[in-house]
Amino acid sequence: MRNDAEWRTLLLAAVCYAVWLLLTFGWADLPDIIRVLVLIPTITLHSSLQHEFLHGHPFRNQKINDLLIAPPIGVLVPYLRFKSCHLNHHINENITDPYDDPESYYLDREVWASVPAGFKALLVANNTLAGRITIGPGLASIGFVRSEYRRARAGDADILAVWVVHAMAVAVLFWLISRYGALSPLAYFIAAYFGMGLLMVRSFIEHQAVEKANQRSVIIETRGPLSLLFLNNNFHSVHHAYPSLAWYRIPGFFRENRARFLRMNGNYRYESYWEVFRHFGFRPKEPVAWPIEATRKRRGNRA
Repeated sequence: MRNDAEWRTLLLAAVCYAVWLLLTFGWADLPDIIRVLVLIPTITLHSSLQHEFLHGHPFRNQKINDLLIAPPIGVLVPYLRFKSCHLNHHINENITDPYDDPESYYLDREVWASVPAGFKALLVANNTLAGRITIGPGLASIGFVRSEYRRARAGDADILAVWVVHAMAVAVLFWLISRYGALSPLAYFIAAYFGMGLLMVRSFIEHQAVEKANQRSVIIETRGPLSLLFLNNNFHSVHHAYPSLAWYRIPGFFRENRARFLRMNGNYRYESYWEVFRHFGFRPKEPVAWPIEATRKRRGNRA
């Protein structure tokens, strides 16, 4: 292990998997609605752990980390593709760029101008927090699959291999659920869908499109349940400055350097996720069209 405190990450992962197993295959008398409602944050936590593991925790050997966290209980995204795209996202000067940031929700202005009116309305709704939770997982999944398909057609055989393995693993998972599970495959898919939706509460606000790259990542100072569920990535500016800092060290490190981080990120902060909801629950947080003047038009990067 990297240090003697990484047991916290392993313990949390063990608890996450144990609760997931009990909800999916055990606790026969538990009502389905309760089962699904508890599965949603469990799947969200697993996604947060995937993010922690890909950044080099808890072991120095990344292959061990990948093996431990790769099971596709979130269904919608292959872990190895998430890992690759997310590490590219950490090129900080590219954050929010509609071409160079694989996690950007923005579109080039010329592309936005050509989008049909009905789809524009859908994308604007997706820029509200309520929209991101409900329609966001569907839009993100479809967009990601289309992007991956274009990359595979362009000759990236590794992407195709990852998706084939992922599809086979998900098929096995749903077969096991249909044969031995305590809920239906459809109910499980609903839990996975809204598990991603809950995760998008975090990603919804974590970046803004402004000229200075170091002012694009947010600080949300809550220490509530969502902070634990997101493994303290609400202190997102800290994470982008120190991506290898373990989740349990982030809040203390922020407290010790609060003034420096808020100065660095231009005071892009919120007190809590409730404040975010009050501001943007049903109101778009920003335009979909990338508002930065120096929009790069490297068309070859649209893949």
